[in-house]
Amino acid sequence: MSEPIVVARGLGKSYGQRTALTGISADIEAGDVVGVLGKNGAGKTTLLETLLGFSPPTEGSARVFGEDCLAMSAATKGRIGFVPQQDELLGMLSGRQQLAVTAAFHSGWDHALIDRLVNEWAVPLDRRLQTLSVGERQKLSVLTALGHHPELLVLDEPVASLDPIARRQFLAELFEMPETKARTVLFSSHIVSDLERAANKVWIIKDGRLHWQGEIDALKESVVRLHIRARAPLPSGFSIPDALAVRVDGTAATVAMSQWREERGEALARSLDAAIEVEPLGLEEIFVELNR
Repeated sequence: MSEPIVVARGLGKSYGQRTALTGISADIEAGDVVGVLGKNGAGKTTLLETLLGFSPPTEGSARVFGEDCLAMSAATKGRIGFVPQQDELLGMLSGRQQLAVTAAFHSGWDHALIDRLVNEWAVPLDRRLQTLSVGERQKLSVLTALGHHPELLVLDEPVASLDPIARRQFLAELFEMPETKARTVLFSSHIVSDLERAANKVWIIKDGRLHWQGEIDALKESVVRLHIRARAPLPSGFSIPDALAVRVDGTAATVAMSQWREERGEALARSLDAAIEVEPLGLEEIFVELNR
């Protein structure tokens, strides 16, 4: 079995006395589309930059295409496309000039692909980049990362500056176009609906730790909300293992919990002499519960 595209083991990052990441261990397999979800300041950008070796870890390690993130060869770097949260475009150039400069570094630059996306995404090419809107610059930044058909595409909040309609169109193009079918994608977002639409796996970052990782469907099966109705009043301090949030009102309780399995509900109903209704949760509701 081949090594995963990205491997992190005990990855940590500190800035002086401030700890940004702690104990991150995760893999990304070829073809995965992994969404990194977290509140502002949770550590999403730091994680992406550390995985790619832009910011050296203070503990642990990361490997990309089998090479240490701090010692990647030029050939390996050429297999990666990266879109930072704050673009690094050259403001005095026009969009056309910026694309030409980027293309000059890649012998396999796909001019036809970029021409098509420029047209479909309505990216202005004849104006200086410093005059473009944040959203226009964001689109152009993604194009500079796509033109050489990277095997690993890493995007940090790629559509945060777009309006909802443009964001939906942009994500549909980015993750559904034929060129990305065999591509591995890692992208961060605090917009839950974007992540749920595009990704098959999710990493949830909370306070610099990887709070949950895995298939989105598995997460939805694992975290549920229970509506409990007991025969006798429940104690005010009532709780159950793996509870994320508990609200008690007499004989009734509402509990958001993780690690859910059907047999746990049956055992809980017997122990409380209660009827229990299980409510499935969407990804946004799960994210809110995990961040209480």
